[in-house]
Order: sequence, then C-alpha cells, then structure tokens
Amino acid sequence: MSQHKRVALISGAGRGIGAATAREFGRRGYHVIVNYRSDADAAKDVVAAIEEEGGSAQAARADVCDGGQVAALIEGVREEHGRIDVLVCNANTVNPSFLPLAELSWEAFAEKVNGELSGVFFLSQRILAIMREQRAGRIVFISSTAADSIGMAVAHSTAKAALNTFSRHVAGIGAQYGVTVNTLAFGAVRTESSGQGFGEGLRTYLTDRSVIDRLVEPEDAARAVALLADDDFGAVAGQLIRLDGGYDILDQQLHPLTTHFG
Repeated sequence: MSQHKRVALISGAGRGIGAATAREFGRRGYHVIVNYRSDADAAKDVVAAIEEEGGSAQAARADVCDGGQVAALIEGVREEHGRIDVLVCNANTVNPSFLPLAELSWEAFAEKVNGELSGVFFLSQRILAIMREQRAGRIVFISSTAADSIGMAVAHSTAKAALNTFSRHVAGIGAQYGVTVNTLAFGAVRTESSGQGFGEGLRTYLTDRSVIDRLVEPEDAARAVALLADDDFGAVAGQLIRLDGGYDILDQQLHPLTTHFG
C-alpha cells in the first residue's frame, strides 16, 4: 500500500499531541502508524479522522517500554511498507509524580526516569538500524521545558533532562547516516490530561505570559513536529527547540529581578 509513500511512526498517538501530530502527518501525505499501548478505540478514532481527510493510516499496538513489543512493531511496519521515514517519540510512558523530593519514593522516581528512557531507547535503537540502511530519515523527540524547572516535579524534570541528553547522542549517531534528529521541548499545551491538572489560576498565569495570548494547542505542537520532519528543514539537526508560546521570555521580563538589570 505505501511502498512509495513516506511512512511516519508516531508513538503514543491515540490522544493529545500524538493524535494531533498523526493527523498533521496524514494531511501532509504520509502513511501514518498510530501507535498506542492500551486505548484501541482512541487509536482507531485517529485513523478514521486521517482517512476522512483523504490520508492513510493504521493503528499499531505496542508498549514502547517493552523491547520485544517494539521489535515486533518495527519489523511489522518494515515488512508491510518497506520503509520508515519518520519516527516521533511522543508516548507518555509513566505519569509523573509531582511530590517534592522529601516525600518522593525512590521507586516512583526510578519508575519515571526508567519509563522515559526505555520508551525512547528501544524505538531509537531499532529505527536507527533501518534509517542507516536507507541513508535517510527524521527522528523527533517530544520533551518538556520541565527539564529546566525546579520545584515539585523532580522526577518529571530529571526524566526529561535525561531524554534531552539521550537525544543528542542519537543525533550524533544519526548524522553519520543522513538521519536528522531534533528534540522539541513543549511548555504548557492544552490537552485533555493537562486540562485536568490546570486550575483557572494557573491557566491565567500561563496565558498572561504567552506571546500568543493563549496556551499552546496540540495543533501548534503538531505543525512544529511536521516542520522538523520536512525535507526543507534538513539543515536543522541535533537541536533542542523550545515551544512554549514565549513563556520563558515573558516570564523573565515580568519577574521582579529584571528591574535590577535596567
């Protein structure tokens, strides 16, 4: 079916940023592999949405933290389609604990860091082998600006910082074979999961510190991912790019300490 169509594999594509990214790639003419771990109905809905817009897609179940399942997923895609052109590592493998360090168990901390890294390790290892043979490919890691934050999210922040470092190693390997690797670090994105955790006060605070006067939407995130996968952006490689609606800049401008620097 897609021997001559570019193939994009999106992990954790059943909802949120992953679902929006899958639809964006579908609109751009890719055959989209909509990976999911447990919610088959959500993945089928994403596939249906892509097909309704004239694109092609399929749902593919695999827990990306399981090396055996990832191997079966990747091999199945290659056997059916002959190629994998884009990998987007998006899956939220372990929900973060927001407990402070004094209350955080080692088990919860280790689970988050291990889940974050295993969720990209197995995919990257398998996909790089294919892209090395192809002498081409794009990998985009989805990270978070939480990697630079301190406070209540020590496990989440540490996991994302580790992901960012891992992505640079993958970028160095990929560069030898014509594979470009980049990481997008998102700030607050309006998704179903973030909506449950954001109170009105926090939403107002974040919106007031946004250049676009709103939270980043999944569709904003999806377009950024798609741009990094585009052939015209091949010169962008090994980069960590923030996409937070300008929050970092405006927050520093509005912070009282800035008055000391004139």
